[in-house]
Amino acid sequence: MNQSRRQFLQQLGLSAAGLSLAAALPASTVAQAMSRKFTFDISLAEFSFAGELMSGKMTNMEFPARAKNEFGVNALEYVSMFFNNKHTDQAYLNELKQRTDDLGLKNNLIMVDGANIADLDTSKRKQAVEAHYAWVDAARFLGCSAIRVNLGDTSKAITGAPDDPAEEAARTAADGYHQLLTYAAKSNMNVIVENHFGNSTDIDWLVGVLKQVNMPNAGLLPDFGNFCRQRSKPVTNDIPGIMGTTCLKEYDRYEGVRKMMPYAKGISAKTHKFDAKGNETETDFRRMFKIIRDAGFKGYVGIEYEGGLMNMYNPTGGYLPSSEGIKATKALLERVRAELA
Repeated sequence: MNQSRRQFLQQLGLSAAGLSLAAALPASTVAQAMSRKFTFDISLAEFSFAGELMSGKMTNMEFPARAKNEFGVNALEYVSMFFNNKHTDQAYLNELKQRTDDLGLKNNLIMVDGANIADLDTSKRKQAVEAHYAWVDAARFLGCSAIRVNLGDTSKAITGAPDDPAEEAARTAADGYHQLLTYAAKSNMNVIVENHFGNSTDIDWLVGVLKQVNMPNAGLLPDFGNFCRQRSKPVTNDIPGIMGTTCLKEYDRYEGVRKMMPYAKGISAKTHKFDAKGNETETDFRRMFKIIRDAGFKGYVGIEYEGGLMNMYNPTGGYLPSSEGIKATKALLERVRAELA
């Protein structure tokens, strides 16, 4: 018998033994082994269309159809500002839900940028928390599983002013966050926080707040792009001014995501630019998703392409238009998902 035939028979015998072993194992054991295969669902963050939405070329009501028909994405992540304060308008919510139901879409998340629930002033903090209640109610009606909130003052992020002292802010953040979580728990709603600006870009600070609140409906939304601890002061207090700033001090994004993963209830896959091979130029997606895979994550990964907004203000900057950038991000996610499966 020649060597190749012997090897073939040996391999066949091993394969047969493997099949026999699989047949002998309990179905639950086989199912658990199969369930370990790494995968995730892809959602689309509405901020990927920020340029069109801010300029009036698109409305919040048009977001669902574009997600489904242009990109084949079936789960949606809304942004509060694009509701134009209609989140308490029941007729508006009825129409939005009807549109998503007709398209067979999942309303997954609303990213809420509102008053500061970590305000150092007790009265203002309470008012901010209560202002978020309506967003919890709107999210519940639409069928979302979560809202995303901030633990800090967005106006300071825009002006470049320093955030509140970290130790005191951690205490007030835990208090305001806990109040909101308590309300949301009545609706089985998660309230998650992303690393966004100010103190929340210090992942040790952010994780510390999560440990303080210690509630099952609390969680994090790791964002690949928001790790800048200190920026240069913007020349103007608007979007072009912010875009013109540079990061002076940054928390390591890979270490940051690794620390956030035990609390992650979603992922925000932020992208800006792509190289000739379709890779994001600022974040190594394969390295990042190895961290996510090793943490045992299962859930939604949201496409958040910001290059479209940058392209609107800087058309010669090498940024793809929104539609092309969303497609490039989706293709990259699908490729990495297949490679790491």
